[in-house]
Amino acid sequence: MLEELHEECGVIGIYNGENVGRNVAMGLYALQHRGQESAGIAITNGEKVRIRKSMGLVSALLRENNVDELEGFAGIGHVRYSTTGSSTLANAQPILVSCKWGSLALVHNGNITNAPELRAEMEEAGHIFQTTSDTEILLHEIARTHAGSLAEAVKKAVAKLTGSFCLVFLTKDSMYIARDGFGFRPLALARMGKSWCVASETCAFDLLNANYVRDIQPGEFLTIYKDGLHSEQFIEKKRKAHCIFEYIYFARPDSKIFEQSCDKVRRKMGKQLAHECPVAADIVIPVPDSSTTAALGYAQASGIRFEIGLLRNHYVGRTFIDPTQNVREQKVRLKFNPIEGVLKNKKVCVVEDSIVRGTTLKILSKMLRDAGALEVHIRIASPPVAHPCFFGMDFPNPGELAASSMTPDEIAKMLGVESLGYLSVDGMRACTGEPEAYCAACFDGEYPDYTGTNMEKTRCG
Repeated sequence: MLEELHEECGVIGIYNGENVGRNVAMGLYALQHRGQESAGIAITNGEKVRIRKSMGLVSALLRENNVDELEGFAGIGHVRYSTTGSSTLANAQPILVSCKWGSLALVHNGNITNAPELRAEMEEAGHIFQTTSDTEILLHEIARTHAGSLAEAVKKAVAKLTGSFCLVFLTKDSMYIARDGFGFRPLALARMGKSWCVASETCAFDLLNANYVRDIQPGEFLTIYKDGLHSEQFIEKKRKAHCIFEYIYFARPDSKIFEQSCDKVRRKMGKQLAHECPVAADIVIPVPDSSTTAALGYAQASGIRFEIGLLRNHYVGRTFIDPTQNVREQKVRLKFNPIEGVLKNKKVCVVEDSIVRGTTLKILSKMLRDAGALEVHIRIASPPVAHPCFFGMDFPNPGELAASSMTPDEIAKMLGVESLGYLSVDGMRACTGEPEAYCAACFDGEYPDYTGTNMEKTRCG
């Protein structure tokens, strides 16, 4: 496989709006980078909740469905890349069920780490599942919870979960939003005229001309209904544990993540990298697109000229890679093309956001030399990825991580480059402005305290 990391999903919800189906779909376009496997929306008209889903991109959802036919005043949407559950339409979200309180649709971003235990318990009790997604397990938990109202049932069921979750529920007349107590994944609230809007990233608000209000707080349960908002803290944790990889790779730089500009944090990481790992080079180039902002920061701090030395083809789909070196190389060459006039006879500093297996960088380094680069120096705007993630990132098994078995010098030799430098863990944390509020377990192996969780990676299919 190539050096493509994936995060679970992107979610959006709009309440008390017009053209809700169209606006939810537009918001999903802005969140498309968070999942390209499937897309879906659910809309309520006050009497009935209806859903439309499709495999592939948001464009496929709109091509296969007339969302304008889904008239209503509130809706939720989802783009998916699975870290749990197989790649099938049945696992696409929203998931819609009918229970004793009526219709309930749900979208989820994250990874429920105690899902296997809950599912095994439910199957033993006779529950029948239609999907392999951890999200369906939560709906079963809600249905079997003894409570006086749907809102209470949702809160009780969600409180039993461990792991990372941003959840948006839609009923026929209201919306519930819940975020795990550590706040692993981003989720924000905005105002759009008379409408309320929640989304994984604020770039969705920009597209909809919605005004950011605040983040949904870790452990918060927010109800949106016709009379307004009701917020309560239903999960308490001793610390925050925001996923620092959102700044490094997942989020768009134009988003505000964890109440900070992703662009500014990512640029600080590039500048810090330049201070920690200087290099004698003629030009600095990024591996587009996620590394561009960090490369700009590196160039600014080092005084080395920034150039675009690699062009990326954005129309290459994320398809299965046959495990042969020839096909891997073809995939990289389809995705990137070096600019010979920029690279020829130059000492090149390449800034990349992270190294997982090293597959892509090894091929890219050879391509840069073939284009005339005299020297190739790699600078990584994050520390070595040496540990697995249990909270919604699709990292390979630990044995496949380059940093788990090789030193930086050994990785540089494997890549065929003159030098390799990483950003330090302390330097990375300092760039956030709140160093202790982030989970960096994939770098330092320090996982948040999860009592009762076996911490086994829950992946299926």
